[in-house]
Amino acid sequence: MAVKRIVSNLATENIEATKAFYQDIFDLDIVMDHGWIVTLSPSSKALVQVSIATEGGSGTAVPDLSIEVDNLDEVYERAKSAGHPITYGPAEEPWGVRRFYVEDPTGRILNVLTHL
Repeated sequence: MAVKRIVSNLATENIEATKAFYQDIFDLDIVMDHGWIVTLSPSSKALVQVSIATEGGSGTAVPDLSIEVDNLDEVYERAKSAGHPITYGPAEEPWGVRRFYVEDPTGRILNVLTHL
């Protein structure tokens, strides 16, 4: 048996606003749209992982999703200028990442990071 894919499903009352957040902030493309469910993915192959945690590190809450990007400053500016709540950072962490937390339109906390 081999795992072929892991998909995170986010419940929302406003699919358009949530879809726009992930498209506008992270440049994700629509790979499936049935109206009631939209699947977004980066153009490049992305690694999928599952993390299990008791805290988010540095005294933060466990985020709902972690998204690694290649240009943290650009993503931070997109999120900030769009008015999405930044709830932590940006901060350089002792385990070798720079990151910030942002709330998506559903209230989920995203840990946006880049490795140093």
